[in-house]
Amino acid sequence: MKRGTAWLSRVFLTAISANMEGKRNTVQRQIIYGALKELDIHASAEQVFEYVKNIAPSIGKATVYRNLRRMAEEGEIMSIGNLTGSMHYDHNCHTHYHCVCDNCMKIFDVEEDFSEVMGKAYETEGFDIKECAITFKGLCWQCRDAV
Repeated sequence: MKRGTAWLSRVFLTAISANMEGKRNTVQRQIIYGALKELDIHASAEQVFEYVKNIAPSIGKATVYRNLRRMAEEGEIMSIGNLTGSMHYDHNCHTHYHCVCDNCMKIFDVEEDFSEVMGKAYETEGFDIKECAITFKGLCWQCRDAV
């Protein structure tokens, strides 16, 4: 999956600038984030690595995996779990949920508000929800129509 690299020059300029939040802002980290954003497919760490090695062959697999894990821990990206046999990441960090196709394994965003359901958990059980991860599994429309 070869895509344009026009964003790469912006990556270098961004990486050179100071990071106001005190996080390490290396060129490698910016390239990895840029690759995740360019892929825009809820990529696995392996998919990000394959993309990055075409742009910056000097960045190793361990660097990609480590940076993805750190960016997820710091809230810069979202770790969406082991949905298809490997950890996947999302550059889209606003509240949303995911559908996973059991056939083609594609991951799709679901923009829905479940705050009412979460509110009921607090009202009825006094449960203070800190995090919510909802994943729907089934068949996407393309796989469903192919059957």
